[in-house]
Amino acid sequence: MAKKEARRGAFALLASALMLGFVAGCGGTPMSPSAEEPSQAADLSSAPRYVISWTMHQNLPVPEDAEMIRYAERIFNVDLDVWNLENNQYEALLDLKLAQGAIPDLFRIRQPQDLLKYRQQGVLAEIPEEMLNEYAPNLMRAIRENAPDYRDYGKIDGKYYGIPVINPTNIYRIPVVYRQDWLDKLHLRVPETLAEFEKVMYAFANEDPDGNGIKDTYGLSIEGMNVVFGAFGQIVFADQLYFGEKDGKLVIGALEPEMMEALGYLRKWYRDGVVDPEFITGENKGGYKHLSHSFINGTIGMTSMGNYYHWIQDGDYQAWGSNGEETPVEATFNAKELTAIHPQARIAFGRPFSGPEGKRGSKAYDMLMSFTAIGADAAKEPGKLETILRILDYVSANPDPDESASMEYGIEGTHWQWASSAKEDVIVLPPYDKAFSYQNTIGANLGMTVPLMPSDRREKWAATLGLDADGIYNALEVATPSLIKYGPELIKLKNKAYVSIITGDKPLEYFDEFVKEFMAAGGAQVLGEANEWHDLHAAK
Repeated sequence: MAKKEARRGAFALLASALMLGFVAGCGGTPMSPSAEEPSQAADLSSAPRYVISWTMHQNLPVPEDAEMIRYAERIFNVDLDVWNLENNQYEALLDLKLAQGAIPDLFRIRQPQDLLKYRQQGVLAEIPEEMLNEYAPNLMRAIRENAPDYRDYGKIDGKYYGIPVINPTNIYRIPVVYRQDWLDKLHLRVPETLAEFEKVMYAFANEDPDGNGIKDTYGLSIEGMNVVFGAFGQIVFADQLYFGEKDGKLVIGALEPEMMEALGYLRKWYRDGVVDPEFITGENKGGYKHLSHSFINGTIGMTSMGNYYHWIQDGDYQAWGSNGEETPVEATFNAKELTAIHPQARIAFGRPFSGPEGKRGSKAYDMLMSFTAIGADAAKEPGKLETILRILDYVSANPDPDESASMEYGIEGTHWQWASSAKEDVIVLPPYDKAFSYQNTIGANLGMTVPLMPSDRREKWAATLGLDADGIYNALEVATPSLIKYGPELIKLKNKAYVSIITGDKPLEYFDEFVKEFMAAGGAQVLGEANEWHDLHAAK
């Protein structure tokens, strides 16, 4: 735990620096390429022209003729074949491709626990460490200097199979959000304790906070439940098994005995009509996965879904307008969709409320966000692996601020411009400033996240919200063989048991039986291997 807190502490210092307005810049020799005549990242004139299949984060498909794809192809004399795998269905779509015998050359592994699975399937190439240091020097330097404890997380049996993708903004936990206008109407405040939270939830469900005269509102749904579990020290509803640390050992949060007390509250609230009866299907009803439609539509008055940048309201901070002048920021994602339906709606951020023993927390994503790997077939073509690493280094960790911004935002003067000569803030130009995920439509953001805290105003604003405290992180950040084997079925077993207890289909006492079933279904082996990993890393 001390090592994990130390890692987060380093990023917390960066966040504090942002609040004070101090931003560290990166050095490097400017190359100042243009879209028409990009400067060469390396002398590749005599190299073969590789066709490189590429996977990346996508909210929208990348067109075949996207400007920044062509831009990167000219720089490196390659043909890039971007696989359009929608982020919401990424693993299913990728696994279908793999089952058909196709392996991407640049292999994005969105869930860290899947690195070992894909290595066992034989679809990943070993990446020699000396090649990483030679052909991706800026990328490896950023990891060494800013996230050294994660440097070896991509190794299996001492060999690199994945480059760790470390997200520095994950020092910020998932926010806890309330309908401020509902609180105001009912003369309530943002709750600080479980008892106060319960009072607010009952009021949201029973006292007509939307004023329509119909009993059609609820307190919370499934994402808010994690904050209830957090008041007892654990996280339950997630797309992976959440591990905690207790008495120097790892435990599986959903199995801890205090979860019975948390379930007792949720079970009572469900019976009393405080919990959205459709919580089982989730708060998102399709489309962009971080939208809480249950909250947006006015069904519930509290949630803990999406990240801080999904909840920006009009005027939360001053942003740069497309005319180069400072202007109040406009609402984003959940906040924008909410006020489009309910113009009078306002939201409030709250600290996770405390439980009976003073515990509190909301879900947080670990710094280790994903892995970037190289497909097994790429290593079979001489020189191809080195070329992929050169491209990855150039588009992800370019030391030149102009080219780094171009790799993220597109062509300077067409898609973006600097707000000032300090080259800290980027202004996205019309019409792209109003377009959803325009970077996908122009083929930008080809690379991976590196552990350098962004310096823009959004992150400075986020640092003022207190989101760098009270986060509950998964104490197991990698996969073990048994977790790959048993994990999916154990998650289903866990979800089924919790839903059954909350809805009353099973008695509260069923919890003890569920724990026994879980351990017998592979949970004991999963927990044992997790602690072997924990003991090994704790000793380092």
